[in-house]
Amino acid sequence: MREKLLSILPEIEWIGDADLKEKVIATWIDGMERGGWTPDDVARMPFTLAKKVSASFAQHVRSVTRICAAVSDTFDEIYNGVDLKLDRDMLLAGALLHDVGKLVEMEEVDGAFRKSADGKIVRHAFSGVALADAHGLPAAVQHIIGTHSKEGDPFKRIPESVICHFADFMNFDPIEG
Repeated sequence: MREKLLSILPEIEWIGDADLKEKVIATWIDGMERGGWTPDDVARMPFTLAKKVSASFAQHVRSVTRICAAVSDTFDEIYNGVDLKLDRDMLLAGALLHDVGKLVEMEEVDGAFRKSADGKIVRHAFSGVALADAHGLPAAVQHIIGTHSKEGDPFKRIPESVICHFADFMNFDPIEG
């Protein structure tokens, strides 16, 4: 499962910290196992149930992660770490895991995707934090997961979460559905 996951989400390899990378992988595998999914399912399931989309969950996660990486690289180049220094590995881990809770929020029945029983009462931001915590991911990554969506609006987001939040909505709002 690990190698297939890495082939579907190759951006995981961009995380420089080996321990953090392993925790991201373990969180994905746990989420897939809990939800009854495979990496191939991640590559074909929709990234949202809120509107009809053809983009898959994997495509969405990859796009959000790539946008976050580009922002981090740009900020490093332009600000040179003086006024704004991002933790790139934390940002990448958070971007890769921002929607991991959807693995338990969704289910497939007779070829149709829908909210699972758990997903009807626990949104993916919360279940994602629980999955990340179960694998010892740092508070900063859990914060990104928990505040990337509307649930985070009442709270002050750390810079990495602000970036992931906007990257996520850049991949959601413009899509007609």
